[in-house]
Amino acid sequence: MSAVRVVVADDQRVVRDGLVTLLKLLPGIDVVAAGADGEEAVRLVAEHNPDVLLVDLRMPNCDGVEATRRVRADHPRTEVVVLTTYSDDDSVLSALRAGARGFLTKDADAESIGRALQAAAAGQSILDADVQRRLIEGAAAPKPADPTDTGLTPREIEVLRLIADGLSNTEIARHLVVSEATVKTHINHLFAKANLRDRAQAVAYAYRHGLA
Repeated sequence: MSAVRVVVADDQRVVRDGLVTLLKLLPGIDVVAAGADGEEAVRLVAEHNPDVLLVDLRMPNCDGVEATRRVRADHPRTEVVVLTTYSDDDSVLSALRAGARGFLTKDADAESIGRALQAAAAGQSILDADVQRRLIEGAAAPKPADPTDTGLTPREIEVLRLIADGLSNTEIARHLVVSEATVKTHINHLFAKANLRDRAQAVAYAYRHGLA
């Protein structure tokens, strides 16, 4: 198999030079150019037509997300792997939405970086283990309910939350500073809208919709 041709982009010279040196020691990796910002990364991709761009996120002139977006739009043959210090959810999602194929943090070892570059060149994705775990947890976590999604009014959602917290009708009335009859009316309405039979179903519904 031919070597994976890589362009490296990082605004910190010591990091950039270190990456180039590191990658040149890996079998099957050929570093064809290195740039100091996103603008240079895009230009070098156009000039060298590499298999993969290895890019940092935080860079002057043009950051890694914008560089990724431009490379994927203008040079779809070139895949992008992000290598950055930042692994917060916004950074990860922004990079992936821009078209990045892989996402690693800078504590990754040489073998991990090499595997990510090889995988990206083959059209596969490799994500940092912690990043992948958070994305999976985020996808699996219940989303906060919106009254327009559930059909419940804000007050009915508030009552449902209090039911899920284990409060009785009397306690809910005291908490909301309303009469117990008003609480019963809200409960009847939300039970009818959500097709609930009893408080146990109400608690399950609240957890399923991220309200508890």
